Amino acid sequence: MKSNGRKFQKNDAAFTGLEAAIVLIAFVVVAAVFSYVMLGAGFFTSQKSKEVVHTGVDQATSSIQTNGDITGLGNAGAVTNIYVTLSLTAGNNPVDTSKVTVSYKDPGYYNPSVTPLSWTWLASNEGTTPPLADDGMLDQFEKVRLNIPVPAGAAIATAATATNAQFTIEIKPASGAILPITLTTPPTIPATMVLG
Repeated sequence: MKSNGRKFQKNDAAFTGLEAAIVLIAFVVVAAVFSYVMLGAGFFTSQKSKEVVHTGVDQATSSIQTNGDITGLGNAGAVTNIYVTLSLTAGNNPVDTSKVTVSYKDPGYYNPSVTPLSWTWLASNEGTTPPLADDGMLDQFEKVRLNIPVPAGAAIATAATATNAQFTIEIKPASGAILPITLTTPPTIPATMVLG
């Protein structure tokens, strides 16, 4: 059979356009996935940075502070108990009093954990009738008096070395900075004294 004179020629124009569209879509999808991964990593990093900053601030700042005079009880020329009134510093989280530890040190003695500690609530959000009820958490606007018994080996625990003795107690909450308090006993040891 004779051809009518027309020849069929190969035309790749449409196929090239389709290939270009597929490649473009692939690039867009890859770019979208990459940007999603990068944004996710950025959000994760900024969240971790925020947590690190908050943890650093919590650990670096003291969550408790003294509130008023620090007093002591004397008996037979020696100090038997130290009373410290505590409250929260502004803007800090509640402190669990059951997790607070106290250490005592003087030039010749160190006790890393003085026990037993006892707590007396002076101002409480949980109860208003004496004795004040509380949940064991030192909350904002609450005051608690901490009774610290003087360890038997301490310089201030014996009459011979109790006068004009300098010593340090450290109050350590579960989180937050340690509250160090350096005190000096008076020249004579009365039954009740203000330590300074």
